[in-house]
Amino acid sequence: MGAPANKKSILVVDDAPDTLEILKRNLTSKGYRVFTSSGVEEALNILENTPIDLVVTDIKMPKVSGLDLVRYVRENLRATEVMVITGYASINGAIEAVKTGAEEYLPKPFTDEELFSSVERALEKLNLRKADLPDIKQPDSAPYSLIGKSDAMQKVYDIIARAAAAPVTALITGESGTGKELIARAIHYSSKRASAPFVPVNCGGIPEGLLESELFGYVKGAFTGASESRAGFFQTADKGTIFLDEVSNTSLSMQAKLLRVLQDKEVRMIGSNKSVKIDARILAATNKNLSGLVEREHFRDDLFFRLNVLTINLPPLRDRGDDVLLLARYFLGKYAKEFGKGVSVFTDKARSALRSYSWPGNIRELENLVQRMVVMVDGEKIEVTDLPPYMRFSVQYKKGLNRSLQEVEIEHINNVLASVGGNKTQAAEILGIDRKTLREKLKKIDNHSR
Repeated sequence: MGAPANKKSILVVDDAPDTLEILKRNLTSKGYRVFTSSGVEEALNILENTPIDLVVTDIKMPKVSGLDLVRYVRENLRATEVMVITGYASINGAIEAVKTGAEEYLPKPFTDEELFSSVERALEKLNLRKADLPDIKQPDSAPYSLIGKSDAMQKVYDIIARAAAAPVTALITGESGTGKELIARAIHYSSKRASAPFVPVNCGGIPEGLLESELFGYVKGAFTGASESRAGFFQTADKGTIFLDEVSNTSLSMQAKLLRVLQDKEVRMIGSNKSVKIDARILAATNKNLSGLVEREHFRDDLFFRLNVLTINLPPLRDRGDDVLLLARYFLGKYAKEFGKGVSVFTDKARSALRSYSWPGNIRELENLVQRMVVMVDGEKIEVTDLPPYMRFSVQYKKGLNRSLQEVEIEHINNVLASVGGNKTQAAEILGIDRKTLREKLKKIDNHSR
């Protein structure tokens, strides 16, 4: 176990001076800030004046028992964890310590590794509980109601601030469901263009034959059915921002037209002989590797360089640490209020499951899950048993590397489908494939299972 990233404070309470000295030396060597006390009364004075993350206490001590200290911590200090060490180990003693509120019970003698492991487990449980504390606050640097305080998101916030201050083209990359449009909105509404329109365009959701008219507009009589002139998304976004989501789905011919807009700052409506000047900032996003598409000549290199002036790489949810718990709590409050339900919290084990899951569908998958839990759970708490089987399974068991690629793909597809309640459109989006490809894969899965 290496040194903790954020220095945690530990209070060690034991009436044996040698034990205090050894524990202080060992825990300090691991990067913890260690306080010591030879009795409960002195420990209470320290707790009243010093923020402590973890109390490590003996049970049998003169005057006041260590179990009384455990009770005090549990009933008065919600942001402090507690573990018990004792030289009088017994089953009854362990049961009593746990019932009183100790998260860890460590009988003497114990090895250094046993000590470090117990401390690490106790602090991890503290992190899980802190993520659900009502007074936890978003960092001031989080723009436009974005949720997350992980180091990975702090870097994103910094780039958003730079992008908002400099009116250059930006490319937002990241897996499906990571919130790329939210990032684009944060840039727009933090910039000088905030009072002008923000126009999102899903390039992958508009048929190729219609995309040009949707983007650039058309004049009356330009084609059959064009009974009146209509402005395109670029004109609508004038003075503001246009967000081209999944820009990698555009054809090479459309890419050439987008490049012309970036170079000339003007668009030509279908059926018109004149170009119209536009002042729209372009933000683009993709869940694909554009540089790889450029190498395979599926995406124009000149357009890639134009779009990639500033890059914001959005981390997947599995790399954002406790942000998953912040987001889960936010969605829980949102949908409990929306549906008029009394669901209020996830239990510790449920939070641990959320934290351990890999989230292939990222934030979109998490939101869908929480929404479904609010609808389906009748009590005030969401237990780990309320979560989908594949999430409970992932907490308890890690599969080895002796499976074929086909087996891994089948499991992943089934997990994603389960995470979105069987919605094939959403599943295909999360998997980064179209519905036709998903249908073909499901047929193969069905044949494989027979």
